[in-house]
Amino acid sequence: MNQEHKIVLYQVEDTNIYVNVMFKEDTFWMTQKAMADLFECTTDNISLHLKNIYKEEELDENRTTEFFSVVQNEGQRNVKRKVKCYNLDAIIAVGYRVNSKKATRFRQWATKTLKEYITKGFVLNDDMLKNGRPFGKDYFDELLERIREIRASERRAYQKITDVFEQCSYDYDKNSEINRILFDKLFNQS
Repeated sequence: MNQEHKIVLYQVEDTNIYVNVMFKEDTFWMTQKAMADLFECTTDNISLHLKNIYKEEELDENRTTEFFSVVQNEGQRNVKRKVKCYNLDAIIAVGYRVNSKKATRFRQWATKTLKEYITKGFVLNDDMLKNGRPFGKDYFDELLERIREIRASERRAYQKITDVFEQCSYDYDKNSEINRILFDKLFNQS
């Protein structure tokens, strides 16, 4: 559960940005040091931003932090320590506040992703869907179910249009060539 995993957190110009994270309760967790490495800044900078995030009540500290047991190499020995970690919500919030080139690239990627969601109505992580997640829940089946639901609503729309045609046309024939062509064009199925 507290094992570190290497994941792609975001992309810059089609280049994957890998980070080491811990995974628990369906979210990723990072230390302040790991965030400082990710966004190329100091841990003092990360700490300041986290303090402001909690002070401004952007996030609830109790819901976004947890202590993990981490084995650290100190000199010639491995020492187990409790380290405060921050979940993905906190990592994203920090990424929007840090002033560094890497944080700017993160914001550009996040904005592009959000823009795609707003304009298209969906965003997909193609690699994760093709290859599955390395840990945690696999959402592929959920995606398939949602697509089935969308397709079912298309069928309802198609049925409503055929009902209108049937009611408005005295000579409506659902099997006629002209109706098939019309519905193919309406639903881009040709």
